[in-house]
Amino acid sequence: MGAKQLTDMAVRNAKGKDKPYKLTVGAGLYLHVMPSGARYWRMKYRFDGKEKLLSIGVYPEISLKEAIGKRNSARVELREGKDPSEQRQLVKLKSKLSADTKFEAIAIEWWDTRQDLAPTTREKAKWMLETYAFPWLGKRQVEEITTAEVLAVLRRLESQEKIESTQRLRQIFGQVFRYAVATGRLDRDPTSALRGALKTVKNRHYAAITDPVKVGELLRAIEGYSGQFVTLCALKLAPLVFTRPGELRKAEWSEFNLETAHWNIPGEKMKMGIAHVVPLSKQAVAVLKELVPVTGRGRYVFPSIRNARDPMSENTVNAALRRLGYGTDDMTGHGFRSMASTLLHEMGWTSDAIERQLAHSERNPIKAAYNRAEHLPERRKMMQAWADYLDKLKASDRKVRLKAVG
Repeated sequence: MGAKQLTDMAVRNAKGKDKPYKLTVGAGLYLHVMPSGARYWRMKYRFDGKEKLLSIGVYPEISLKEAIGKRNSARVELREGKDPSEQRQLVKLKSKLSADTKFEAIAIEWWDTRQDLAPTTREKAKWMLETYAFPWLGKRQVEEITTAEVLAVLRRLESQEKIESTQRLRQIFGQVFRYAVATGRLDRDPTSALRGALKTVKNRHYAAITDPVKVGELLRAIEGYSGQFVTLCALKLAPLVFTRPGELRKAEWSEFNLETAHWNIPGEKMKMGIAHVVPLSKQAVAVLKELVPVTGRGRYVFPSIRNARDPMSENTVNAALRRLGYGTDDMTGHGFRSMASTLLHEMGWTSDAIERQLAHSERNPIKAAYNRAEHLPERRKMMQAWADYLDKLKASDRKVRLKAVG
């Protein structure tokens, strides 16, 4: 039946039959009549080469005239390259989300969804928004915020020479705006046009000693350190475990099992948010056992000198290295990682074992699971060989050559 033939009277008088049937209006629109007598407006259309179906409503709540109007609106969307079904889903999603379209409300909503971030990263993001973004853009409607306004906020931080923080804030802005786009409250991300508009951070290269002879000199210098005993132990343990400086200084006694010679670092302390196991060499266990009578009754292995309830200051190890005569361009606490990586590769250990010991991220989830499950025996062997190698370097003023592994 054509569109001219289907009248309000015909729709009103349509009765249920043994099987569902259709009363066609035209241009894809029809009334679907069920055996129960229920009547539904439907629209058949094609999008991206696929046949799809749009539910328009129930008669008599939606009249014939209203159904035709909705069909015509859907056809306009199709001409604009939009899928009418997706547009309806977007409207439903928007109704479920906060009706508040101010930047602060959307940013908090975005932050709530980011449970996947490491706790410290998540809290830092919230702090940056509250400190550097909300005071200027928090109450603004998100669709009204321009690229120039975002740039002005970022420039305010950049003028303080906080270049890394500026770049991090720009990333957070982008994530919030893209979340607003994904949830239908914004058409485009205004930060997409900021490329090249801000100062960039120069690649940070942590100073590290990788020449075996100079490594031996450094180890002998550490042995002669005359400062705090706890700091001396941190200096001695750093090259043996080569964790990130923050992981070392925040180490807690509850994470160590000296009987099985393992240090189990929980995921919330790790950069990638994944728990990490550090096999401990005999030499590392010996350093820790020396510390037990001094700090073993407290929480932290390396507590702060000022307050034992806090971990060691982040600058303590670097300051100790300066006291030993190593400048910022010579060696850093982070440099023990580069030292170990370089020399272990030269010794012939596999990259998988070394990278896993460094707790670098593995993008392939299958390979990552394998690394966590299978490389521990090899890493245990490697860590002991590494500690033995360091002992030989410390005892000799000449380059010590070790045979390649395997």
